[in-house]
Amino acid sequence: MSILIYPGNPYPLGSTWDGQGVNFALYADNATGVELCLFNDPSSEQESVSIKMVERTHQIWHAYLPDIKPGQLYGYRVSGPYEPENGHRYNPNKLLIDPYAKAISGTINWHDSLFGYEVGHENEDLSFSNSDSAPFIPKAVVIDESYDWEGDKKPKTPYHKTIIYETHVKGFTQTHPDIPEDIRGTYAALAHPVTINYLLELGITAIELMPIHHFVTDRYLLEKNLTNYWGYNSIGFFAPDVRYSSKGTLGEQVVEFKDMVKAFHKAGIEVILDVVYNHTAEGNHMGPTLSFKGIDNASYYRLTEENKRFYMDYTGTGNTLNSSLPSVLRLIMDSLRYWILEMHVDGFRFDLASTLARELHGVDKLGSFFDIIHQDPVISQVKLIAEPWDIGEGGYQVGNFPPGWSEWNGKYRDCMRDYWRGENSMLAEFADRFTGSSDLYQDDYRRPTASINFITAHDGFTLHDLVSYNEKHNDANGEDNNDGESHNRSWNCGAEGPTDDKSINELRQRQKRNFLTTLFLSQGVPMIVAGDELSRTQGGNNNAYCQDNEVSWLNWAAADKELLEFTKKLIKLRKEHPVFCRRRWFQGQPIKGVGVEDIEWFLPDGTDMSDEHWNHDFAKSLAVYMNGHGLRSVGPKGEHIIDDDFYVIFNAHHDPIKFKLPPKKYGTQWTKLIDTTTGKVEEEGKMYSAGKTIEVGGRSVVLLHSETVKNPKVAALARKEGDTI
Repeated sequence: MSILIYPGNPYPLGSTWDGQGVNFALYADNATGVELCLFNDPSSEQESVSIKMVERTHQIWHAYLPDIKPGQLYGYRVSGPYEPENGHRYNPNKLLIDPYAKAISGTINWHDSLFGYEVGHENEDLSFSNSDSAPFIPKAVVIDESYDWEGDKKPKTPYHKTIIYETHVKGFTQTHPDIPEDIRGTYAALAHPVTINYLLELGITAIELMPIHHFVTDRYLLEKNLTNYWGYNSIGFFAPDVRYSSKGTLGEQVVEFKDMVKAFHKAGIEVILDVVYNHTAEGNHMGPTLSFKGIDNASYYRLTEENKRFYMDYTGTGNTLNSSLPSVLRLIMDSLRYWILEMHVDGFRFDLASTLARELHGVDKLGSFFDIIHQDPVISQVKLIAEPWDIGEGGYQVGNFPPGWSEWNGKYRDCMRDYWRGENSMLAEFADRFTGSSDLYQDDYRRPTASINFITAHDGFTLHDLVSYNEKHNDANGEDNNDGESHNRSWNCGAEGPTDDKSINELRQRQKRNFLTTLFLSQGVPMIVAGDELSRTQGGNNNAYCQDNEVSWLNWAAADKELLEFTKKLIKLRKEHPVFCRRRWFQGQPIKGVGVEDIEWFLPDGTDMSDEHWNHDFAKSLAVYMNGHGLRSVGPKGEHIIDDDFYVIFNAHHDPIKFKLPPKKYGTQWTKLIDTTTGKVEEEGKMYSAGKTIEVGGRSVVLLHSETVKNPKVAALARKEGDTI
């Protein structure tokens, strides 16, 4: 088969169809030769055409093929030294996935030929494999990037109005009875009106998808009849994973993903991607050669200084991408821009983000990764959320990311879990976390919205399991229950796992309501995990990364409808009242014309909390007053924003406690809106006068409000100052 070959251009990297042909460009600095291999269909075991790329501009090999169209399958064979001890692992017998592939045609069929060395050889990875990997590796796909977005507009929801819902593409819809069976578990299922209506009724403003970059299931998992369900094992940073496509494998997955984003945007819901730029699926020195390792190992990975045969591992996966190198930084930035500009996503959550901040070994928040993002006019304008830790020394960096970033606040999670399971000495930290964690974020001019507050996440117990298990139960993962976190800060309320004890089950329901109420009344950005509002359980498995089955999928048939309704009302309450969504920090100073501070803390007897009270080891109860006139914020047209006053009582003690309400200057009448003992969220609950006593049940939250904006004097002051309710 003869084919025309033009020199082409070094940019953009990857395969680019211009309507008349395709430009191919591959970065391979240390390579001595590159072959572009074309395949007729996904089942082809050998290439139909092999083209030696002779054009090289600096470190980039390129060619233009005028006869090629979208849907063409391809891969690369790259030549160079096979010297693992010097960091080079070139082996032209291995077909390699284009790092810039926009679509990948299938999944890996594990075979020894996928390794650059001879598996089982006494010299291990220092040996050389002569077997061809082409029959066993999926091929990259040339795509047509044109798409009718129909005037798509991003919601651009401000952080302080954001409610994040973390979910898995497959797990959310796999068992949903109202989703057509042929699309369950796919991008199309998430875009279905049933899904979108559910999220809208719940009150969600942003859906955070667990990894959808094309990923690999490790060989050892498949050998145990398990799989990489979570997807934190990327191999294609530009390609939406083909497993979540209902329409096809030759680029149709890209269209289906875009359809999903467009549908979410029409509903006003943002799409945030969980991205894994810290490592790849190629593992350590004994791992396979699938892409980066065979294209330019030394230009992509962090190698040990003493012996470049081995990899630095800050991620626990065997390797670490070297984000201090220009080639890796370009890859990450190009990928981020692609997902923003071409796929229209609204933000990213960076897995093990501390790894990306490492320069040599230490974590540097002013490193090149952050410098480049801050100056980028595209990437800097979307939501950037860090998982602020990795497993390396000094990797726990909660509170240390630079302005412009929000963070998964692990300290919030730990504190709230400890408080509600009755740990001592929690009041001071509880107050810090509830008010936005100013101790972590205020000093460098960040705002309360820098804190992504969460009680649970995909890794760890579900909310139901958090109140049902003291210990992890991960036997199904095949590691003798040795995997997963052992210190969960959980409490089973008196029995391990399911029980028929009515009092224990009632307490568990109350504890779930306590956690949710605390989360949605806290300053910062709340994140809830899919299914927590339905009492989803994983049977005590706190590391279900390999469970692509009923353990991980949402069980819609067993949905806790009462908890769902409670959660809906909680979110609605939060969204209606800016006092819970502050953009600025509390000041603890009197508000002009009102005479009380923007926030004050009280003891059960109604007196102000002093410094000594914060340090009482045994104290587990407190109340907080939040002044609706102390927001110090303006609306989109410069109007001042005011709200009702609120009084929240927290009682983590096992017995009921009587609380005396504050004097009249804080509010003459208080109306109960929430009582987690009963599970009621009411617009017009029982009323209490200033100074009266209210009994708060053991382990419960009570929320009261005073409609100060209806007070004639306050309303007159608001009109005078141009405030808006």
